[in-house]
Amino acid sequence: MSTWIAIGVTALGCYVVKLVGLLVPAGALERPLVRRLAALLPVALLAALTAQQTFGDGHALVLDARAAGVAAAAVALVLRAPFLLVVAAAVVVTAGVRAMGG
Repeated sequence: MSTWIAIGVTALGCYVVKLVGLLVPAGALERPLVRRLAALLPVALLAALTAQQTFGDGHALVLDARAAGVAAAAVALVLRAPFLLVVAAAVVVTAGVRAMGG
């Protein structure tokens, strides 16, 4: 399958998903369970992506400098640091651990 066919199929699939979303009745979207899921699902997906990118390497679990960076960011969040400071702490700690050979 060529790259352009894959791009076309993906674009068509995205359009169909968008169209199906527009066809869902408004009453179904106002249910409390749907609203709760819509609020929590992005957070869960982002947490899963972060965990996979931090602790995964192919089919193996790893514990390296990325884990130290995430830990530093978590500490900064607990201390209610501004977002840019949280990111900076994660970057500095990750780079420092990698520079030390960790």
